[in-house]
Amino acid sequence: MPERRARPARPPKKHAWRRQPPAGTPAAAEPAPPSTGHGQAAPVDVPAGNGKGGSIVQAALYRDGRHIASPGSLAETFRQLRETPEGMAWIGLQRPSEAELLSLAAEFDLHELAVEDALEAHQRPKLERYGETLFVVLRAARYLDAPEEVDFGELHVFVGRDFVITVRHGAAPDLSAVRRRMEADPELLALGPEAVLYAILDAVVDGYAPVVAGVQNDIDEIETEVFRGDPEVSRRIYELSREMVEFQRATRPLVGMLHALMAGFAKYGTDEELQRYLRDVADHVTHTSERVDGFRQALTDILTVNATLVTQQQNAEMRALAEAGFEQNEEIKKISSWAAILFAPTLVGTIYGMNFEAMPELRWAFGYPFAILLMAGVCVSLYFIFKRRDWL
Repeated sequence: MPERRARPARPPKKHAWRRQPPAGTPAAAEPAPPSTGHGQAAPVDVPAGNGKGGSIVQAALYRDGRHIASPGSLAETFRQLRETPEGMAWIGLQRPSEAELLSLAAEFDLHELAVEDALEAHQRPKLERYGETLFVVLRAARYLDAPEEVDFGELHVFVGRDFVITVRHGAAPDLSAVRRRMEADPELLALGPEAVLYAILDAVVDGYAPVVAGVQNDIDEIETEVFRGDPEVSRRIYELSREMVEFQRATRPLVGMLHALMAGFAKYGTDEELQRYLRDVADHVTHTSERVDGFRQALTDILTVNATLVTQQQNAEMRALAEAGFEQNEEIKKISSWAAILFAPTLVGTIYGMNFEAMPELRWAFGYPFAILLMAGVCVSLYFIFKRRDWL
């Protein structure tokens, strides 16, 4: 494999990652680790032949904003970039293998911590500088209409003096569209890696707009479901709240990152037009972050209202059950009262209905009237007693 390109010393007071012509001829250095085999690479996504089927490679060389080559492998990209004065390489990987990242790290002097982050993914959005290279981590998002969910992807970007390397973890964002946009505007692409970084940031932030619209529609639907008493709305509120937490983690750090990037652009004299473009992206992401904060507050309020409505509904159900129980108790008291009243004559009649001969009342002339009066008296007495106690 050809030897690694020598890195010229950093010129004083020059932006460390602004594209500059290479100084001197390439010096020999230790060979880079062997790259894994790749299929034919072009400005569009193609599978890399790494034996895993999970990596997608984009590789293209540019000079003065014009696309001049589409190398077929990382090794070929390295060789052609060495041979192209004032050239810029734009390399894209999706879920790359460790061998691919190590090959890139050896060629472009990428810091091992940044390479480790790019390989493992699951990083927070951040902007870090390692020597002459900027390392940017972004969280892209897209709204899925069918399941009404927000899908998040992770993008790592290495920006150097004459190269841009993107490492994607997830479906978003579609960097092929960014590449086509930049190739259609050679004047912007001629500004170098900073312009590519701007275009990537712009694409990620623009991708938030459909998510914001979809979430707004979901919140409107949830508000309707809350007042309609949909039993599934609590689960939907919780799931959307979790997605908004993730969305906040994607947008909030990006506000500070863009302001830091703008300060760096201004400090190192980056093209003024590009600075204006970046300010526009910063305005958009600030607006998006504010919208996401508003969504979280709205969902919190909706959850509170829903909890109140659920509590009211539960109270109403408990009150209805209590009323039903009270009415049932009233009916039981009435039944018990009449049962007691009717039990009195039954008891008397049962006693005197027994076939005993030694019962004085059986031969008494007033025995029958006495029994009738006794039964009537007991029944009337019990009736007034139960009536006084509101049992009847």
